Amino acid sequence: MHAPRVIAVVGAGLMGHGIAQAFAEAGWVVRVTDADPAVRDTVHARIARNLEEAGGSPPDVLARVDVAATLADTVGDADLVIESVFEDVGLKQSLLVELAGLAPAGAILASNTSVIPISRLGERLVEEDRGRLLGTHWWNPPHLMPLVEVVRTADTRQDVVEAVVALLRDVGKEPVVVHKDVTGFIGNRLNQAMWREALALIDAGVCDAATIDTVVKSSFGLRLPVLGPMENADLIGLDLTRSLHALLFPDLDRSTAPSPVLDAAIARGATGMKAGAGLRRWTGAEAEAVRRRLDAHLRRLNAER
Repeated sequence: MHAPRVIAVVGAGLMGHGIAQAFAEAGWVVRVTDADPAVRDTVHARIARNLEEAGGSPPDVLARVDVAATLADTVGDADLVIESVFEDVGLKQSLLVELAGLAPAGAILASNTSVIPISRLGERLVEEDRGRLLGTHWWNPPHLMPLVEVVRTADTRQDVVEAVVALLRDVGKEPVVVHKDVTGFIGNRLNQAMWREALALIDAGVCDAATIDTVVKSSFGLRLPVLGPMENADLIGLDLTRSLHALLFPDLDRSTAPSPVLDAAIARGATGMKAGAGLRRWTGAEAEAVRRRLDAHLRRLNAER
C-alpha cells in the first residue's frame, strides 16, 4: 500500500480541526467537512488561532486545508479518511458505510472515537471494507498531543496498520498499536480508572475536588512525563509493588456505574467549565486561562522532544 497523499477529515469540531491542522502543518493536503455550516465556516479561523498562539505562520498551513461542503467533495480522492463526529454509535456506523461508498476503494477508513470499539463501528460494513478500517484515537488538543492510538480489529489488514503508523510518525506523532479492540483502548482505560477513584474519594468525604487536583499535579503527575507506571514499578521493585497492592486493592473503588458525584452535579446544572461550575467553580477567564496554560505547557514539551 502506498503512503497516503490526501487526507480527509469528516467532522470539524473540537478534534477534527486540530487533526486537520496536524496534517497540514506537516505538509499534507487536507480536505475537511462538517454537517454544520457554521462549524465549516470557522475551520480556518480556529486553526489560525492555534498557529498564532504558537507563533506560527497561518497562511502556509491554511492554504493546505480545503473546507468542502459535501462528503463527496471531501473524500472523493482521499487516501485516508478520518471520521471525527459526535460519539454516537449509530451515527458513526452509518457515516462509515457512506464514506466507504464515496471514498476510493483503496482508501483507508479511520475513526477517531475515544472509547467505542472499532469492531462495533464497522458492523455495517462489508467484509472488504472492514479490512481497511481501524481506529486512530487522537488526544485533545490533537495538534499538540503526540500520542495517537492505532486500534486494529480482527479484520484490519496488516498493511493498513503499517501504512497509518508510518504516516503518523511522518507527521511527528507517536503512534502505538492497540492489538486488541477493547472499549476505551489503552489511554482512556488508564485515565478513567484514576478518575473513578478520585470521584469515589470525593463521594466518601475524604477530600474535595481541588485537593484531588493538587495531589495529582504536585506528586506523581510531576514524574509521569519521564517515568511511566511500569517503569516506576520496576524502579521501586515488584516485591514492594505487590505488597502495596495487597494492602490497597481491596479498598479501591470497583463501581461499574458512573459516580453519583457526577449525577448530582449534572442534576443541578453544574456540567463543567461551559456552565461556570462542575466539580469546581469557574469564571470564563479562569477557564480560558486553563486552556492557555495547557497549550503553552504542551508546546514547551513538544519543543523538547
